[in-house]
Amino acid sequence: MRSLALVAHHERATAREHAQQAERWCAEHDIAFWMPPGDAAALDLGHAGSARPIADADLVLSLGGDGTMLRSVRLLEGAAVALLGVNLGSLGYLTEVEPDDLADTLAKFAAGPAEGGWQLDERMMLDVTVNGERVGRALNEAVVEKAQSGHTVRLLARIDGEPFTYYAADGLIVATPTGSTAYSLSARGPVVSPRHRAMLLTPVSPHMLFDRTLVLDPTEVIEIEVTGHRAAELTLDGQAVASLDDGDVVGCSPSDATARFVRFGGEQYHQILKAKFGLADR
Repeated sequence: MRSLALVAHHERATAREHAQQAERWCAEHDIAFWMPPGDAAALDLGHAGSARPIADADLVLSLGGDGTMLRSVRLLEGAAVALLGVNLGSLGYLTEVEPDDLADTLAKFAAGPAEGGWQLDERMMLDVTVNGERVGRALNEAVVEKAQSGHTVRLLARIDGEPFTYYAADGLIVATPTGSTAYSLSARGPVVSPRHRAMLLTPVSPHMLFDRTLVLDPTEVIEIEVTGHRAAELTLDGQAVASLDDGDVVGCSPSDATARFVRFGGEQYHQILKAKFGLADR
């Protein structure tokens, strides 16, 4: 490892302390270290700020929770760079290590996967377009939802170019397996192992008899057309991307890029899920 970029939650009380710890470790091991300028300024570490893309790093270190991991993925813009999450919040699905283990974890990563005992967990992402123009990429989900409170929006869903049905709903979620435990889950969608490759089409508060999630093959393409006079909004991983009017079409398809999370030890996803829901062994 020759370089490390750090992305940090701006409001976590301990983020500055742990960012400094990572910076010292990098200095001791002759590893280039930098942070996005906004992160560095927020933590009063302006000297570490750089406009250099984090995609240039050998490792991106995310200090925060799942939201900070999602922001790190956005900043990577599909680059095949390893991402390691340090949990500064509550139990999350995406973060990997606790802050007390930071120095040991960096040493293990630098030693390589064989000696350090780690592997890369590659997660499917979505490429998203509006009227044929690419607008972004999502790790969890793309959501087309109503722009005005108190009203439903009318949306036509197409699969591989063929009309499926019109939805009268608060919105439609197109989720990845990683996103199956995010917004889609709160809309009664199924939990899907992140090892799987699939797309989930989940309606939000549908005003119709059909209210089930469709689990689609990753070779299929989903299109959502806004129909009628009520406007809608497009969000990717919780970030507003575009306002949509009658006739606008959002396209979602699996991306060639993946998010690459550093994992130590065995598969933790199902144990995290178990802990989140307070499930007992028997």
